[in-house]
Amino acid sequence: MRGRFITLEGGEGAGKSSNLEHIQRRLSAAGKQVVRTREPGGTALGETLRGLLLDRSQSVMSDDTELLLMFAARAQHLAELIRPALARGDWVLCDRFTDATYAYQGGGRGIDGGRIRLLEQWVQQDLRPDLTLLLDLPVEQGLQRAGERSDPDRFEQEQAGFFLRVRAAYRERARQEPERFRIIDASQPLPAVQAQIDHVLDAYLAGAN
Repeated sequence: MRGRFITLEGGEGAGKSSNLEHIQRRLSAAGKQVVRTREPGGTALGETLRGLLLDRSQSVMSDDTELLLMFAARAQHLAELIRPALARGDWVLCDRFTDATYAYQGGGRGIDGGRIRLLEQWVQQDLRPDLTLLLDLPVEQGLQRAGERSDPDRFEQEQAGFFLRVRAAYRERARQEPERFRIIDASQPLPAVQAQIDHVLDAYLAGAN
């Protein structure tokens, strides 16, 4: 039986790292074999490309180059890790996937969604996440959290308008695919955020058994 593919999405400062660990623990406690990964990255080649994409010194990188590097890393990720894990029956938990491309390169950079869909179909064929949790919070709050965490990477140093467009694109994705997306209010304290996540997971696990 094919495993399940769960993705966690959200803008800067949404708390993905803490909540990924929580989700992994919950799935493991439910008896699922969980493979946790991230995008861009997840493989040796993908992590090398991630370094390029996040490097602040790469200020001359064009939007098209950025988009193509994202899908290059994703193609390797799918071939080397995600598809084999799903075929084994494992549950894959991924920190960002193609919804992030629609949000950051589509919404943030302004790349036409049709061009992203062409690459999505080419690289992924019919593979899409089974469940996507979107950690949503006001941009100002997220940037404040992110600023307290570490020096900004190439994306984090963008202006607030960029992140407003990213958030709007994420919310539009969720509106278009309500059967896949669950919006989590990430502006709340961590215990309240994780209570929302638990509610979603309990219902999903009940349906998956």
